Amino acid sequence: MTRVVIADDHAIVREGLEQILAGTEFTVVGEASDGQETLERCRDTDFDVLVLDLSMPKRNGLDLIKQIRTEKPKLRILVLSMHEEKQYAIRAIRAGASGYLTKESASAQLLAAMRKVAAGGAYISAAVAEQLALDAMPNAAGGPPHKLLSNREYQVFQLLVGGRSVSDIADRLNLSIKTISTHKARLLEKMGMTSTAELVHYAVRHHLVEPPDLDS
Repeated sequence: MTRVVIADDHAIVREGLEQILAGTEFTVVGEASDGQETLERCRDTDFDVLVLDLSMPKRNGLDLIKQIRTEKPKLRILVLSMHEEKQYAIRAIRAGASGYLTKESASAQLLAAMRKVAAGGAYISAAVAEQLALDAMPNAAGGPPHKLLSNREYQVFQLLVGGRSVSDIADRLNLSIKTISTHKARLLEKMGMTSTAELVHYAVRHHLVEPPDLDS
């Protein structure tokens, strides 16, 4: 059996995934509802595949992937996210994930992805694979300015264009308002923009707008 830990802040999602995996070669040996619990499960539980939601409390999902890969380099990570591929897939793969799947995917696709990842392969779409290949080519240059952002800056960018204020973002990410303001200033500079309104127009044009946050 392949041992699995499911990390998602919604209990109904964890329960649904466990039902999908029931009767297959996968067995769920642990769950986590936030970033800190995910780290704890990785440290105190012996398992093979982590099914990880990027948007959980207490830790930036991309930073979490990097830390897990540092501490448990052999652990396979499949990101199962509400974010469209254009928003986070390439960043997740570069951080160390073995696969990326959206939550709209069918259960058969989830099982196929888990089998591929558990066997040591990668599960990504053709579009993501092509972009990774293009980025790896010599003299790869240019590209949209949002690719210049660090993972934290990109996270702040996503929250800003989703209608969050600086104080809301600070509270959500457990950071100071000053820190978020600094991230905002830096990302505006990198993007060559001067206001949140410009960021919103850019995000809409490039299909980078987040889906509504149903917990708000």
